[in-house]
Amino acid sequence: DVQLVESGGGSALAGGSHRLSCAASGYTYSSNCMGWVRQSPGKEREGVAVFYTGGGPIYYADSVKGRFVVPRDSALNTPSTFYLQMSNLTPEDTATYYCAARLCATPGQALAALSSSGNFRYWGQGTQVTVS
Repeated sequence: DVQLVESGGGSALAGGSHRLSCAASGYTYSSNCMGWVRQSPGKEREGVAVFYTGGGPIYYADSVKGRFVVPRDSALNTPSTFYLQMSNLTPEDTATYYCAARLCATPGQALAALSSSGNFRYWGQGTQVTVS
């Protein structure tokens, strides 16, 4: 099974930047959809950024597009660590951020996984980001 461990959570200032890391291990297959999902109290879980480890686009939620980036060079094959670089943060970005993974075979499945944010098999424990 894939093990995922997030780190880097904490407090950030509105308008500032912050980076989360996800350490991944235990891969059985190299073809996965992986990414970041967040959840705030009282809100539905939201897919933030999802990618296919075999290449192709990284898909972002409209709410973070242009502000959040997953560096592609660390998000290929069986990444030991991948990141979520967040900038121009707003209080609405306050949430628990999870990294997640599932088996998949195409970039199109990564896009589908973004919109069905609960449809991951493997989850990290989550890391809290608070923006004020």
